[in-house]
Amino acid sequence: MEAVAKLRNNPTSPRKMRLLADLIRGMKVDQALAVLDHNAKHPAVPLSKLVKSAVYNWKAKNEGSDETNLVVKTIMVDEGRSLKRLRPAPQGRGYRIKKRSNHVTVVVDNN
Repeated sequence: MEAVAKLRNNPTSPRKMRLLADLIRGMKVDQALAVLDHNAKHPAVPLSKLVKSAVYNWKAKNEGSDETNLVVKTIMVDEGRSLKRLRPAPQGRGYRIKKRSNHVTVVVDNN
């Protein structure tokens, strides 16, 4: 039986988050958490918390079951809202900046 955890409006660009999501897709949960703990990229911390949350959701659904065979079955990174900001530029102009965010969905399941 699978369990889902979602992270919404995380203030990181989806492209940066997808790099980490592609690393852990299909891995066992304990191995994926080890990879995320030793990764230097800043989205690794919220992603590891999200994987742990999915494991806890799975434990709540399956009381007394063994979680050693859990696998990151599906992980999706979707684009969230973009905040539009102006950065000062020379000669009275302004450059537009898009501060991107993302939504991440993790599904864990037994082998």
